[in-house]
Amino acid sequence: MTKKIIWTTLLITAAAVLQSTLLSPLSVYFYAKPDIALDILVFSAYLNGVMTGQLSGFFSGLFMDFLSNAPLGLNLFVRTIIGAVSGLLNGSFLIDSVFFPVLLCASATLLKAAILALLNILFAGVVPAYSLTAPALWVELAMNSALAPLIFILLKMFNNFLSKRRR
Repeated sequence: MTKKIIWTTLLITAAAVLQSTLLSPLSVYFYAKPDIALDILVFSAYLNGVMTGQLSGFFSGLFMDFLSNAPLGLNLFVRTIIGAVSGLLNGSFLIDSVFFPVLLCASATLLKAAILALLNILFAGVVPAYSLTAPALWVELAMNSALAPLIFILLKMFNNFLSKRRR
């Protein structure tokens, strides 16, 4: 289990660096950028279960907190919850090529927005949240959903590093 958490965290960290550097210009043109790290977390948590999901979310969220200007612990909290919830679905459904990755990643994006909205209510002015009327949430949702099948197919190639062995 430790290897899976380490590999997943490293992959999510690499995706977070990619998001904050190379994909940053997308947010200028499309109001948002895709959250590839979230899609990777959802994939790994779904395959490996709650413990791997929440620990991968914890460690990758901690690293992402140092990359962003958000309050320390915000990404850690959000990613841990999303990893745990995605892990609860472990083995519940068969992953098809298109529909299920889109559904999982769209749900994770909406859950992220809901958690941030709740935290924005609790800590007004400190925690950034999505506005339902602004295009940022909906563009990010569309991008995450559109990239989900491709990311899941790519990650399946590294299945022996990212998922536990089936007996």
